[in-house]
Amino acid sequence: MPTTKKRIILVLLTMVLSVSGTMVTYAQTSSEALRNAQQQLNQKASIVEQKQQEQQSVNKEIENIQKELESLYSDITKNQEAMAKTQQKIDETNQLIEEKKAEIVVLEDKMLARQDIMKKRAMAMQQNSNVNMVINLFFESDSISDFIQRASAASELIDADKDILTAQKEDLKQIEKDKEEIDRQEQILEKDQQALAAQQATLDQNMQKRQETLKVMQDKYNQIAQQVALAEKEKSGIENQMKSIQASIAREQEAAKARTASVKSAPAQSSPAPAVAGKEMYVTSTAYTAQSSGRYTAAGYDIVANPNIKLIAVDPSVIPLGSKVWVEGYGVAVAGDTGGAIHGHKIDVLFPTNGQAYAWGRKTVKIIILQ
Repeated sequence: MPTTKKRIILVLLTMVLSVSGTMVTYAQTSSEALRNAQQQLNQKASIVEQKQQEQQSVNKEIENIQKELESLYSDITKNQEAMAKTQQKIDETNQLIEEKKAEIVVLEDKMLARQDIMKKRAMAMQQNSNVNMVINLFFESDSISDFIQRASAASELIDADKDILTAQKEDLKQIEKDKEEIDRQEQILEKDQQALAAQQATLDQNMQKRQETLKVMQDKYNQIAQQVALAEKEKSGIENQMKSIQASIAREQEAAKARTASVKSAPAQSSPAPAVAGKEMYVTSTAYTAQSSGRYTAAGYDIVANPNIKLIAVDPSVIPLGSKVWVEGYGVAVAGDTGGAIHGHKIDVLFPTNGQAYAWGRKTVKIIILQ
């Protein structure tokens, strides 16, 4: 029978230790997994924050480029309007030039006609000198009055020749002046046209560069957005993994508690009474450790060097020092110490750790003084 009880006790102790060990191992593994998951989560959160900042920076650059493009569009529009006005002026000037050319043709025709008249008169004057003209006028006149009229007409013809020459000179001057004005207007318009064309080429070049830069920044923005989305997805996966680990820990803890409760509720005696005879009695028991009492006991035992020794403090008038005593729930121990608070039917049970001593607490137990 005692052998059967011992086996039951060993089985129960093994189960308790197994459950405890499994819980500790699982808790350590789960804690490590949680720490790793938390580190990964922090890294992903840092990456997400960094990429979001990059995204904001790129977005600002895109906004600035768009503003520059709007300004370039405005400048191009103004330049095109100026080019349109210049073209209108060119058209108007070309119209004036055409008119001037037509006027020059008219003047040239008038000059040509005058030249023909002057040529005929010059030939007539070569045939008749001025003296002969006057004599002819005198003899051919019917009267003095007729002579005067004819002389006056000849004088007017001579003056008319002078006027023709004068008009001819003035028309020539006007033609040269008109030609110079035409050349000047053409040069001005050509310069304006070249300047506007150069400005338009510069604006087009700047526009192309900014559009290329905008495309690069938009591609970069899209790339960062994809990276942010991926990091967010990975972050969400890690968070789900952490939740799964935490839920698994909770389930395992509940299962371990249930197993521990089942083990604790099993009918057994942790320290069965020995089969040998001895003096039996019931005493009030407490627990202590080397940390709370000192290294050496009253009987000279070094409990620091031997932390697992089974030893109790007793009242020597009740339990002699050096006796072997079986204590319910503790086992066989040596009565190797005393204490100021240990009087009468009281004992103090030694444990290696404060946690075990606290777990023992204060309780009434059965003891057997073996020898």
